[in-house]
Amino acid sequence: MRLRHGTFAYLPDLTDDEIAAQVKYALERDWPVSIEYTDDPHPRNVYWEMWALPMFDLDEPDGVLTEINDCRSTFPRHYIRVLAYDASRGRQTTALQFLVHRPPNEPGFLLTRTEGSDRRQSYGLSSYATTVATGDRYGQE
Repeated sequence: MRLRHGTFAYLPDLTDDEIAAQVKYALERDWPVSIEYTDDPHPRNVYWEMWALPMFDLDEPDGVLTEINDCRSTFPRHYIRVLAYDASRGRQTTALQFLVHRPPNEPGFLLTRTEGSDRRQSYGLSSYATTVATGDRYGQE
């Protein structure tokens, strides 16, 4: 199963050149860029760990690509995404976000169904990754 998260989720993984083009697009609109990572990709887990600080005052995507590659080498078994923020309306709004790295093995999610009174159905979603301790969730390559 492939995680579908953010912009471009249904496209094949972006190459570094395609990532650079998207980062350049964001920078041309004065959207600061940040990089985040996680080993718990649950859809409601919107607060991922931030890699370094948001990158303001950049003109070219080279600095962002360097940080992405540093994050990839530090966390090869995590999901890594790029976010671009638009503050033009006076508040921090995510204008663009997309995955730039996936772990080699994506275990997926478990959907549980529970029948309650009057045959009402309720559903739960849990990540298979969370059945293992943090840091060991995707095993060794």
